Amino acid sequence: MPAFSLDPPQTAWCAELRTLAAERLRPLAEKGEPGHVNRALVAELGQLGLLERLFTSGAVDLCLMRESLAYACTEAETALALQGLGAHPVHAHGTPAQRDRWLPRVAEGTAIAAFALSEPAAGSDAAALELRAEAGLEEAACRLAEGLEEVPGEGLVTDPLPAGSAPAAEPDGTARWRLTGEKCWISNAPEADFYTVFARTTPGAGARGVTAFLVPADRPGLGGTSLDMLSPHPIGALTFDAVPVTADDVLGEIDRGFRVAMGTLNLFRPSVGAFAVGMARAALDATLAHTAERDAFGGKLKDLQTVAHQVAEMALRTEAARLMVYAAATAYDEGAEDVPKRAAMAKLLATETAQYVVDQAVQLHGARALRRGHLLEHLYREVRAPRVYEGASEVQRDIIAKELYAGREAAQ
Repeated sequence: MPAFSLDPPQTAWCAELRTLAAERLRPLAEKGEPGHVNRALVAELGQLGLLERLFTSGAVDLCLMRESLAYACTEAETALALQGLGAHPVHAHGTPAQRDRWLPRVAEGTAIAAFALSEPAAGSDAAALELRAEAGLEEAACRLAEGLEEVPGEGLVTDPLPAGSAPAAEPDGTARWRLTGEKCWISNAPEADFYTVFARTTPGAGARGVTAFLVPADRPGLGGTSLDMLSPHPIGALTFDAVPVTADDVLGEIDRGFRVAMGTLNLFRPSVGAFAVGMARAALDATLAHTAERDAFGGKLKDLQTVAHQVAEMALRTEAARLMVYAAATAYDEGAEDVPKRAAMAKLLATETAQYVVDQAVQLHGARALRRGHLLEHLYREVRAPRVYEGASEVQRDIIAKELYAGREAAQ
């Protein structure tokens, strides 16, 4: 698909999504309690077949869904995106048993998923996470019997167990690891039904010593609290007090969990941009309507050159962001080599653009836009978080620069 245009069926589908969001999803969103999972809304997304598409469609379709829903109902967009973010690692890296247990329920909207990567001291620097996966008795015995262990990128090392670690296991010895530590800023926590959790299985190995686990919410030792945030969707902190996990809970390969995380983010970062574009387009359309109808200084607001030029700038930046988002999504679907760079560019440009457009829309509307319940008051609260989550804007710039220099070195 050309990155710069949509075909007629896609255009019609987007229009249908906006209508569904306005007529069926927004009423449910308005009944929800801010800061908590709106299970009725998630269930309706399942009934409409949108959650199932998270596992059957590519990045372009994901972006189309997120942009269209965001235009009419940001709560529905976020609910859909969080289901995808939390469940994609299971879809892409899970065992048949893991997929069979959880993915149908996610698609139906009866199970809530969450992606647990960030920590109090490891937000944007995801490779620095400290949640410990301490070896249980069975795993410790196997490693000690071998006497050595191969650490990716480090070769063979002796004494693989961290100094001072206390191997823990169930009485029957079935638990291979115990998760101990904290996660923070986790969307859908602590109300999710399962979490994709990233924990350190090899100390001192940076990104090469992280493993992804599928952790059901009812595991002993797993607790959590809600955080009172500006964003209306649920965000919380999780505590892990020797939470038992086994080989059956691993997503992908041991010590290769960072690849699981980055692969998920490479897919979802362009779609965060699509979310931002949807909000920007909603703000732009509201501004066009307001400035065309608002009487001021003997005419309409749109007749003032400063206002007209500002609206033109808002439209220019929104369209540029949209083009980059769909270019990145197309690259992902085609398996291009430069997906990390394109994904970072798309998220960076689109989220920064949406912040600018919504802010200018508020300025042109005046005080009415800041009144509780106004569309722009809602967007003003929603638009700030995407510049931080799934890698802050500064991290995206770092990724872009690293990819550029790596490409230069490869070409020499």
